[in-house]
Amino acid sequence: MNRRGNCIIGQSGGPTAAINASLSGVLQGILENDLYSNVYGMVNGIEGLLQGKYLDLSAKFQTKEELDRLTHTPSMYLGSCRFKLPTCEHSEVVYRDLFRFFEAHNIKTVFYIGGNDSMDTVLKLSDYAKAHHYDVNVIGIPKTIDNDLPITDHTPGFGSAAKFVATSLLEIAHDTYIYNIPSVTIVEIMGRNAGWLTAAAALARNSYSMAPDLIYLPEAVFDKERFIEDVKAIKEKRKNVIIAVSEGIKDIEGQYISASSSAVDSFGHKQLCGVGKTLENLLKAELGCKVRSIELNVLQRAGGHIASLTDLEEAVMIGKTAATLGAQGETAKMICYKRLQNSPYQVETFAYDIHSIANGEKTVPLEWINEAQNDVTDELVAYLMPLIQGEVSLSFASGIPNYCNIDHLFTPGYFKEHK
Repeated sequence: MNRRGNCIIGQSGGPTAAINASLSGVLQGILENDLYSNVYGMVNGIEGLLQGKYLDLSAKFQTKEELDRLTHTPSMYLGSCRFKLPTCEHSEVVYRDLFRFFEAHNIKTVFYIGGNDSMDTVLKLSDYAKAHHYDVNVIGIPKTIDNDLPITDHTPGFGSAAKFVATSLLEIAHDTYIYNIPSVTIVEIMGRNAGWLTAAAALARNSYSMAPDLIYLPEAVFDKERFIEDVKAIKEKRKNVIIAVSEGIKDIEGQYISASSSAVDSFGHKQLCGVGKTLENLLKAELGCKVRSIELNVLQRAGGHIASLTDLEEAVMIGKTAATLGAQGETAKMICYKRLQNSPYQVETFAYDIHSIANGEKTVPLEWINEAQNDVTDELVAYLMPLIQGEVSLSFASGIPNYCNIDHLFTPGYFKEHK
């Protein structure tokens, strides 16, 4: 079944609490079934590999205990990059350098773990290998807290981020309700064009708290005047109003409420800056009460202490599937989840053509947003709920989580010394 030879694994894009669980899953699948002779790891993704930065993962992870620690370590053990792989037509030298490395190290399979832009890398590498008859196959493993990759039911990392968001909203509610004064709290949550993570705030609701009282997603048009009226209507019923809002909400013309007029990132995406603060200032001018905004920011991405056990277990599973299919010679595929049922929750993995996934985007269906466009439906809550189930059991040292050592990411001269 196996291809033997060697393989290499890279991670790219934004961090999550579960991306190392997928890395661990690939390594577990390889070790358990003797699929490859040696496993390498790109450090800082494709960009780092082009700079000669890579690790021998076979030497670093040889025991179940080591792999379990990796599974529970948040963010990216191998580091990341925000590198847009150019097209072959514009920079074939990049591809030549990469495939020279693959040949020199007898790399038969490239595993790349990441989100939308990472899957574009999988697409380009697999197409180049096919066009130039290289015996290298490329497998994509999904990862993104935004949950916006097409085809797959959900993405590794999303469940843990959703659990963090819901927990944070409940704790904010507890903090808010202790004061016997009227207030409005706006919680800004990540999500440029897809509101899945903001929708997860609804999971904070319980028998004594309806917070968040309002939820605004980027899939629905945001109207400032209607927003003010929504808040005023809730204030008539409750002293404290808590609002969950996506960083990517847009007006009727499709303009981000919080977008800078000039700043863009390395992929050409508009830089979003402070929708929470924008709405705070708007409400302060309209309401005679305390208004504050909270931006969860990077905290929601890699909260290993509040990770979803379901998320981590599924991330390991999807990594093992990738290892098996990679060794069988599958290429130009991303591994996906298929939900079989909600209750009891059951999911399986399958591979899908990367050409139908790369550069695509999955947003929240409009039918899962209420008619007033200020909340989510029960169907969306039912979709979300299974993904946050289960609590992790961490090992601790000196009172804090005992995560994997990542000094290879920041030690000067590390790669020269470890050649």
